[in-house]
Amino acid sequence: MTTTTTGAEVELAIGGMTCASCAARIEKKLNRMDGVTATVNYATEKAKVAYDGDVSVQDLIATVEKTGYTARKPEPVHTQPEGDDESAGADDELRPLRERLITAVVLAVPVVAMAMIPALQFEYWQWLSLTLAAPVVTYAAWPFHKAAFTNARHGAATMDTLISVGTSAAFLWSLWALFLGTAGTPGMTHPFELTIARGDGAGNIYLEAAAGVTAFILAGRYFEARSKRKAGAALKALLELGAKDVTLLRPDGREQTVPTAELKVGDRFLVRPGEKIATDGTVVEGSSAVDASMLTGESVPVEVSTGDPVTGATINAGGRLVVEATRVGADTQLARMARLVEDAQNGKAAAQRLADRISAVFVPVVIALALGTLGFWLGNGSGLTAAFTAAVAVLIIACPCALGLATPTALMVGTGRGAQLGILIKGPEVLESTRKVDTIVLDKTGTVTTGRMTLLAVHTADSTDEAEVLRLAGALEHSSEHPIARAVADGAIGKLGSLPTPEDFANVPGLGVQGIVDGNAVLVGRERLLSEWAMELPEHLTRAKAEAETAGRTAIAVAWDGEARAVLEIADAVKETSAEAITRLRALGLTPILLTGDNRAVAESVAREVGIAPEDVIAEVLPQDKVDVVKRLQDEGRSVAMVGDGVNDAAALAQADLGLAMGTGTDAAIEAGDLTLVRGDLRAAADAIRLARRTLGTIRSNLFWAFAYNVAALPLAAAGLLNPMIAGAAMAFSSVFVVGNSLRLRSFRAAN
Repeated sequence: MTTTTTGAEVELAIGGMTCASCAARIEKKLNRMDGVTATVNYATEKAKVAYDGDVSVQDLIATVEKTGYTARKPEPVHTQPEGDDESAGADDELRPLRERLITAVVLAVPVVAMAMIPALQFEYWQWLSLTLAAPVVTYAAWPFHKAAFTNARHGAATMDTLISVGTSAAFLWSLWALFLGTAGTPGMTHPFELTIARGDGAGNIYLEAAAGVTAFILAGRYFEARSKRKAGAALKALLELGAKDVTLLRPDGREQTVPTAELKVGDRFLVRPGEKIATDGTVVEGSSAVDASMLTGESVPVEVSTGDPVTGATINAGGRLVVEATRVGADTQLARMARLVEDAQNGKAAAQRLADRISAVFVPVVIALALGTLGFWLGNGSGLTAAFTAAVAVLIIACPCALGLATPTALMVGTGRGAQLGILIKGPEVLESTRKVDTIVLDKTGTVTTGRMTLLAVHTADSTDEAEVLRLAGALEHSSEHPIARAVADGAIGKLGSLPTPEDFANVPGLGVQGIVDGNAVLVGRERLLSEWAMELPEHLTRAKAEAETAGRTAIAVAWDGEARAVLEIADAVKETSAEAITRLRALGLTPILLTGDNRAVAESVAREVGIAPEDVIAEVLPQDKVDVVKRLQDEGRSVAMVGDGVNDAAALAQADLGLAMGTGTDAAIEAGDLTLVRGDLRAAADAIRLARRTLGTIRSNLFWAFAYNVAALPLAAAGLLNPMIAGAAMAFSSVFVVGNSLRLRSFRAAN
């Protein structure tokens, strides 16, 4: 039992929702409680509730349960998830639906075939149809019947109600006709009449309509469920970035490997080169370069030494460090970022799918029309069987198979085509955002740029050969694990093919490296390293170094045999396709904004290269600031898309109206995004928005024609001009039309 807390907030996991109208109903019930403000998110199946006064969490849960759904407090999020329980849980949730779908398809196909093809109607075919259709209408369609019953208990009707009533009516009428009417007579064949015969319908069975509708709707539900975004996946990906184990230093000097979860504030632990730092802390021994790009977006590794703070989940790229833990568990920066992602996801409004909006009015109207048809025919003296047949025709013609398939079929084809082009669409709730976005925020590191330090230029002193500079500097840097050293070595190998092996090598902490290469005493590093050996850069190299640093690049000096020989420029290189991508995004009506944790000089240099105006550059932002930037743009009335690839982008991706994650980035960013660009090419962002908009247009046209078909066919069925068998065929045709329209998405092409 949770005690009441004034001004408290709680998040509840909601179960049993089948459509967005369910979320609206729960939200309405909760908000009617005194002192309660609630938002229910259908996509994440969570309710975020603020409450005060005499309300307790148990009261909130009881209200949800009285509405016909389940509610519980989510399990605590652990910083070290074990195994793949979430994936297993998702699979367990889909398994019953998949089993019902397979059952329905296998059994419904022969039922429909026998009903529609007279040549297959052997002497006792109707009894085989009953045998095959019964499990479909009972077992396979059980989720619809259960949801309809639950909704009825609370005075509501949804698509499930219409499916349940229509299939049940068709099946029960068929039972009556088989056992009490004339449909069970050996050798009976289906009369193929467009209109309903007044006075007698006892020879008609509608098992194919009941079984076929169930199979079609289950298929739509299954594929929709598969593509539905799993709540908490971004959190899981974020938390898994942390180190699982840590080398703890005991007071007696012993080293002991323990799970990171056992760390306490004040513990000291060892971080070797290449290892992740286990938790937030302060360096108490050693110096190194720390790659914090996963968390901060800063492309250049940060030099740390005794007394400097370090952050959990960053990578030690250089020397041995001893760190004292200052924050552990839920207090770490990584855990705080996880909470940012969760808050951003829960704050995003649940997408009201168009089919559910239509059904809110459509379902009650159809049921009323069926009852009205029954009463009219009875009052007209046409007989009970004819009246019931007409009412069943109304329900069957209105069964929302096409409406139910409109979204998942277009989504399946659109996402399939997108996968071929390196674009992944998470679900139907994503699509409406693509049409509205007018601003696209681009993370710099790994999105507009490669995310890797690259040797961009070599400035040499007079009479110094560039190849010789690369040969000596590259050979020495090849012995270092520092990211800047790797950039020099990789650049040298790319141009020369092979490098000599240094005869001697030493790392000078915080300054660079020194050693002997082919008999030459070589220095590579900061200008201060050369000063310690009484060497100065020539004037033109000093100028080149200053210009490089003004442009936001890292400049390192190279000297050998007592003389300064060159300056090397290293930076995070802009991707070759980024400028073209910016042009394409502008053509779609989007305003590009560059957002980065790097300094302004670096950011503006990259912006100039790709064609983004200086006023559209936002630099030197922390992860939480990225979320604030997106919120600020939204507060200005903009609809914001965000493209990013790092953990530091995950919360902003979730907050944005449309999140596009680069597939070359982290799992956290990918899970928080709505669209994933597998190719790692920014041009794919423009293709993704075009494809998503095209898919949304297809869904809307599907829904329009499916609904228009119902509007046109319902009066015909009510007037007795369509018997239920023809109604079932018309319903099937509407589904074929929707699927065919969706298949046109296969012709989508990426821009050249």
